[in-house]
Amino acid sequence: MNNTPYLIAEIGQAHEGSLGILHSYIDSVATTGVQAIKFQMHIAEAESSQHEPFRIKFSYEDATRYDYWKRMGFTLAQWKEIKKHCDEVGLDFICSPFSNLAVDWLEEIGVAYYKIGSGEVNNWLLLEKIAKTGKPVILSSGMSSYKELNETVTFLKSRNVDFSLLQCTTSYPTQPEQYGLNVIKELKERYGVPVGFSDHSAKTATNIAAVALGAEILEFHVVFDRKMFGPDSKSSLTIDEVHALVGDVNDVYKAIQSPIDKNQNEQYTTLKSIFEKSLAVNKNLSKGHIISFDDLETKKPKGFGIDARNFENVIGKALKNDLQQWDFLNETDLSD
Repeated sequence: MNNTPYLIAEIGQAHEGSLGILHSYIDSVATTGVQAIKFQMHIAEAESSQHEPFRIKFSYEDATRYDYWKRMGFTLAQWKEIKKHCDEVGLDFICSPFSNLAVDWLEEIGVAYYKIGSGEVNNWLLLEKIAKTGKPVILSSGMSSYKELNETVTFLKSRNVDFSLLQCTTSYPTQPEQYGLNVIKELKERYGVPVGFSDHSAKTATNIAAVALGAEILEFHVVFDRKMFGPDSKSSLTIDEVHALVGDVNDVYKAIQSPIDKNQNEQYTTLKSIFEKSLAVNKNLSKGHIISFDDLETKKPKGFGIDARNFENVIGKALKNDLQQWDFLNETDLSD
């Protein structure tokens, strides 16, 4: 059993095609306590064309989506240096491929497993390529219906692929009504594999809630500042937020792995004797006085008077002797 959830800081396109910025992200993420840092390997010629629609015209630099992917790409030699840097700072290097050529590159670089983006769930050619590597797969389900997931899961199982699933909503930034936190449990029950959550909400609370609901893997976009340029900036957590998130989700995960038996409270025996109370009287009372509810108070500690939960048993009984205000009330003070 893992003691903490597996946390993946997704850089995506936040590096803006700059190696300098990318390596700065590696150093910064390494200080947060996450286990892995994730990139996307875009080889424009292999995955895109001039006919790809731009979807959202967000870039000042790129005339087409194809041009954007060209700008986001690095050479194989540069990717090897990126992987080396991750190894040096103790981060698992994860990179989503978007082409079969990218899989070839990642195999040469050396990856432990593959992360599949939501848009590639039905790309069985790519999945077949990855299956042939024998590496485990983490699959995001953002754009998929259960029908599509069933088919892809069957495909992966037929190739003996070890896989896990992430609940994901492909909306940037995701709004609360779109989180689909209920799907975490559904995926676990349907497929019986490790399940996690891929977040685009830019909120730490979403990830904490996902862990509380059973997520064993968390993936979230990271950016130095949400005001930075880029398609994912508004959907990302900042480095400072990731620092806080790591501690919070690890605590929640540990709590879930440590169920409490409410029938076992022997460890509180001493505290109960201090904090629980005994019955007392709140005024001077004379011998023969008939005790009413308004005569009673409770005072610490327990055991110096009648137990507070037995107050109803003393109402209507007569005092056998005088009591001073704030005296404890005991059975010996009451007539039969």
